[in-house]
Order: sequence, then C-alpha cells, then structure tokens
Amino acid sequence: MKKISRIFIRLPNWVGDVCMSLASLNAVINTGAKVVICAKPWAENLLAAYTKKSDIEFLALSGQWRDDAQKIRDYRKSTPVPHKEVALSIPDSLTAALMFKFAGLPCAGYKDDGRSLLLRWPVTKIKPRPHNVISWHHLTRIALGYWGFSCSAQPNQRILLPFTDEHIAEKNVYMSQHELKSNGFIVIAPTAGGLHHGKSKVWPDYEKLTQAFQRLGHRVIMCPPPNEINQARNNAMSAELLPPLALGPFTALLNEAALVICNDSGVSHLSAAATAKQITLIGVSEIEHTGPWSTSALTLGEIGRWSTLDEVLSTAEGILQHKARPN
Repeated sequence: MKKISRIFIRLPNWVGDVCMSLASLNAVINTGAKVVICAKPWAENLLAAYTKKSDIEFLALSGQWRDDAQKIRDYRKSTPVPHKEVALSIPDSLTAALMFKFAGLPCAGYKDDGRSLLLRWPVTKIKPRPHNVISWHHLTRIALGYWGFSCSAQPNQRILLPFTDEHIAEKNVYMSQHELKSNGFIVIAPTAGGLHHGKSKVWPDYEKLTQAFQRLGHRVIMCPPPNEINQARNNAMSAELLPPLALGPFTALLNEAALVICNDSGVSHLSAAATAKQITLIGVSEIEHTGPWSTSALTLGEIGRWSTLDEVLSTAEGILQHKARPN
C-alpha cells in the first residue's frame, strides 16, 4: 500500500449513530493522516472540537449523493495532498458507497445493500451482530489494517466527546440565564424520532414522573430541538420547557445535570458521550445493539416491557441521593 496522506470518513445521519461512531473517528484521527469528516450539517457543531485541529476538516453533506460526490471532488482538487487518499464508509448504505465511488476515492465499508462492487475493500459483518460501537470499530480496524495503520482490538469502554471553549462558554451563559446550578436539575427528554418496528420508542409516563419529581423538590427541565417541542410538551406538560441549544453546548449541559432520563434516542447517546448520569428507558428496541456506550448509564426495561413509574422513580432517587452525599 502506498503512503496515505488523507482519509475521508463518512459518518451516519442520526445523532445517536454519530455518537456511536466516535470510536471509529478517533481511530482514524490517531493514524496521523489528514482526516475529512463527511456528515450532515448538524454534526459540525457537535464535532467542532475535532476540527479545531489543522489536519481535520468537516464537509457538510446534502444527502444527494451526486451533489456530495461533486463536493468531494471539488474539495480534493482545491486541497491536493502528496500521497494516496482513501475513504471509509461507516453507514452501509448504497448511496454512501456511490458517493465515494463517483468522488474518485477507493472506499472500505461493510458488504451490504448490494454495494460490494462499489467498494475497494469490502468487509464482512460480524455475526452475531454486536453493539454498533463494536461493529463500526471492527470495520475501522480492518480498514486501517489494509492501509498499513494499527488500531486497538476493541473500543474504549468510555468514549468522550471533546468540547470547544465556545461550547463551554455557551453552556455557562445558558445556565446563568436560566438559573441552573450544577447537579441542581434533572433533564428529561420525552421524545424519540420515528418508530421501531411500528412501535413508539417513548416511555409513556414522563408526565407522572415529572410531577413526582416536583413533589420531591426537584427541578425538571427539557430543552428539545424545535421540531420536537410539541412532542415534548404533549408527553411532559409539567416540565419546565427551556429554549433549545446547539448540540455541542447541549451535550455539555447534560454533564451538569444531576440526572438525565431519556428514551433510546439521540439524547441517550449524547449523555453517554458526556459521561452524564443517565437512565435510558427502553421497551421496544434492542439495547444490546444501540444502548448507551457508557459506564455511568443505567438502562431500565426490556423489549416488550416498559419499566413502571415506581421502578423509574426509585432508581432515579437512588442515583440522586448518591450524588447528594458528601465525598
């Protein structure tokens, strides 16, 4: 293999999946090659600490593979490098492989969706299916091996999202504006995008939980993105609704909370990336594949059975009382 100057990495389209691919992104960055992160525009703020480094750049994708391929071609033409360029596709979609193929980049990725012919380095998926973090890290390790780089055999048990000074400053201003004290509030995220096998991923008792917390003297807040405000209000009308934050400062805010309670959703993975104290509630999804990748996360429920209000409340109170004890 010729010396590689630059690696393009295509990240997934969903917040939670981007968080679960951080181990792969870190491994690519650790090669010392120049790195171009290819992802949806919203991910730029979340990943801004990475792109503070001069050899890491972000290309915002439109989702139209022909347009995105042209954008990558134009970028390569305007920023030439002395040696070989390669690509890694974390998503196993056909369009991700097409994008890199038409951008003129040899690509590694999982065999799936009839796209093996588009990949220079097709990789067979692990069976039985592991957690997404493990699966994508495995793909990355195999690809880096093809390219002459080393990579750890397994991902770390904690994968921290780095923050910029701007993220922290915006979080601090937000906390001051809304009189939020560190460990003095509970964040709930009573929303989840889409359905899982036709069933809602939202735990049904957020309103009752909010009222129970408030009776115990806890401050309960939520700050959903604009497109989820109505869903959040409907599911927890008694919670304090605060303005939305960009993803970077929002993730930093989660780490300031006494507790985060959420569904198997993007907030679950953002909390894990911040090592926040969290409870993730499941009832329809496979936690062994998409659970929060964190040593400070608890998961309640199982496929076909949501946890009861009493189960969630007693578990939460145990965490809150532990945090309140002096060291």
